Parts: sequence; C-alpha cells; structure tokens
Amino acid sequence: MIRIDGLAEVVLNVRDASRAVAFYGGLLGLQRLSAEGQSGPIFFRAGQANGHVPSLLVLVPLPADAPEFAAPRTLHHLALTVPGAAFDEAKSTLVEAGLEVRDGQHPLLAVRTMYVTDPDGNEVELISPQSVN
Repeated sequence: MIRIDGLAEVVLNVRDASRAVAFYGGLLGLQRLSAEGQSGPIFFRAGQANGHVPSLLVLVPLPADAPEFAAPRTLHHLALTVPGAAFDEAKSTLVEAGLEVRDGQHPLLAVRTMYVTDPDGNEVELISPQSVN
C-alpha cells in the first residue's frame, strides 16, 4: 500500500483568470506563487502538504473558445481550512463581497463548515478545525 501524507495540488480550469485570481488571491487570501503577468497556470499556496511540498491550488486559464462547463462536473467541491478564530470573520467577508454563504455540516468531522461558489461555478468549502458545540 502507498502511504499518502498530504494533498499537494488541486487544479481548476477557469474561464476568466483575473476573476478567479481576485476570488482565490484577493477574497480568500491565498498566496500567489506565480509571477504577475506570467502566461499559463497560476499557482497559489493553500497551506503545507508536508514538510517539503506546499499544498497548491492551480488555476488553468482556458482559451476564449473553450466549450462551456457542463453538468455533471467532475469536481464536486474544493475544501480549504480556516483557523477557528477566523471562521466568523471569513463568513462576514464573504457575505460583504456579495456571495451566498451556505452553512454545512461535515458528515464525518465535528468541525464548522460553510460553502460558497467561485466565479466559475465550483463549490468551495471552508472548514474550521474549531469543533461544533
């Protein structure tokens, strides 16, 4: 059996790179690793997979003539962790940005969760390790 010790990367196709960068880099605050103005995939740090490899979110801009996304989409959702003390502030920030924030309940973990939709229609879950009372 292979021993996995972290999630290294999630790659999303995006229709409008600047809108996706504003969402993931600006609103969610992920650290951009790719140089500004560089063509091709856009890399963001989304935590640390293990001691040597960061967890990455990679945005791949599609050409303008790429077909529309169709249901059912392959990706169900992307989940990112938020520190417990910052969960309520993150929710307020998302609401103030005009996003519909949907509360959730994780089926396995006793954690706080919420969901939003990114500019390309992907569901993004924010999970706080602070347990639910």
